[in-house]
Amino acid sequence: MEKATLADIDSLLGDTDELLAESYPGERDVRQPVHTVYVPGDQTTPDLPRRWGRQALDIVDEHGGMLQLAGKVITAARKESGPLPTSQMPSLHQVAREAELLAEAVTAKLEREPIEDLRLDFEDGFGDRGDELEDEWALKAARDVVAGRTETGAPAFAGIRFKCLEAATRERGLRTLDLFLAELIAAGGQVPDNLVLTLPKVSTVDQVKAMVLACRALEREHNLGEGTLTFEIQVETPQLILGPDGTVPLAPAIHAGDGRVTSLHYGTYDYSASMGVAAAYQAMDHPVADFAKNQMMLAVAGTGVHLSDGSTNILPLGEPEEVHHAWALHAGLVRRHLKRGVYQGWDLHPHQLPTRFLATFAFFREGGAKAADRLRSYVYKEDSTVLDEPATVKALARYLQRGLVCGAHTEEFVTTHTKLNLGELAQLARTGHLN
Repeated sequence: MEKATLADIDSLLGDTDELLAESYPGERDVRQPVHTVYVPGDQTTPDLPRRWGRQALDIVDEHGGMLQLAGKVITAARKESGPLPTSQMPSLHQVAREAELLAEAVTAKLEREPIEDLRLDFEDGFGDRGDELEDEWALKAARDVVAGRTETGAPAFAGIRFKCLEAATRERGLRTLDLFLAELIAAGGQVPDNLVLTLPKVSTVDQVKAMVLACRALEREHNLGEGTLTFEIQVETPQLILGPDGTVPLAPAIHAGDGRVTSLHYGTYDYSASMGVAAAYQAMDHPVADFAKNQMMLAVAGTGVHLSDGSTNILPLGEPEEVHHAWALHAGLVRRHLKRGVYQGWDLHPHQLPTRFLATFAFFREGGAKAADRLRSYVYKEDSTVLDEPATVKALARYLQRGLVCGAHTEEFVTTHTKLNLGELAQLARTGHLN
């Protein structure tokens, strides 16, 4: 082909090249927590994660033990997956051993890191209690976040959800954010790397732009570097899924964040209520929820922005049959969003932690060996019954990496089965290739 034609093509596609490089850089090389725990801002204490972990272990002990619960989660997952060929059917000994190993892994997780991402809530979970009380609790929350970083079982991420930028709550929400941030810096000397800010009830792209303005103002006020403050968007209104002009504002909202948007979180109950779904049927697996989350998945694809499902308010409390019913429901919902490619969700109560980690760990463990084998076969060009391509290799590596980071896999398992070191695994997860 003539050089002049190639030059014309390069010129024509210059804007496309820039768009793909700047707006769709691919997965960020950062950890995504498997859940976010929401706690009202006035219930914060530095040792809250450790207390929740202990409560989670205690409730399991009271209702049959972790091994029994692990067995139920595994059995439910196998039933959902359908019958296997006789040659692939695990023996009773293998099933029992896997339940034992899963129970041990989750027990260790609840002792080591019971909450991966903690959000102190000054929105719906706190309500309107007047400026004086909210000011006091916002300051205390900041001090507790700093103090909690040295506690056993400290979460990898922590932050606040403040009131939304609608007219009625705009000033109060920004005031809470300002107070919290100022006290956080005063108590800790800096903004922690694991800080997460949640902007709720976003309805328009302009509200995201307003949040960017607020972040820049706070950075100037507190002598922070440009881009220090990032935030996640809660998708709780139909207006962010379908705008008045018939377009989908979700994607423009992400890009209007000027690189500061880290995640989209689905708000189960606000969104369902806004759609007119009766309270008894508001749930993470309702068709209106799936439609919204499918749009969210499209919006974040290729951007590096994470995606989170919402919560279930059916809590494991009451009589034993009620507790086990709620656990089965929660485990099923967690597994459901994992299978659909959504790797994070919300938890609202310490009794939800066992099934959060049992369902999550089981999801990563059940396919771990096959994923590792396929990755090894691809890298070392071994004979395989599956012909994988770089895009699938990225997904395989990312799947193993997620399981490793949350604790479902050990480093020994991953490196032994893939014959790759962790650096090579990370590179495959980013690019699908090794240099």
